Amino acid sequence: MTSATKLFSCALLGAALCAASAERPARAQVILDMSLLGCSDYLSSDPERQELIAAWMSGYYNAAKNQPMVDLKRFRTNKALVEKYCKKNKRDNLMNAIQKVTY
Repeated sequence: MTSATKLFSCALLGAALCAASAERPARAQVILDMSLLGCSDYLSSDPERQELIAAWMSGYYNAAKNQPMVDLKRFRTNKALVEKYCKKNKRDNLMNAIQKVTY
């Protein structure tokens, strides 16, 4: 992983954590367990939060595949596929949904 990729990953994670904590200043939640998010949680989030969640998940799965590249067209396609699936399967776990419908 190049230093630019590491920097981008750290910046993205930092932005996601800041955005997540900014909405609830009274709570001191520092750790987010992304594996607990459900499709209904994702769909009920505002568009900005959905974008952050999708970006984090994309980075997570790309890192798992050792893919340091970001394909924005593929990101948009996968995001749309996950949203379509989640609208029909609101009780499903978001990470399971991603694994079922993305390429």
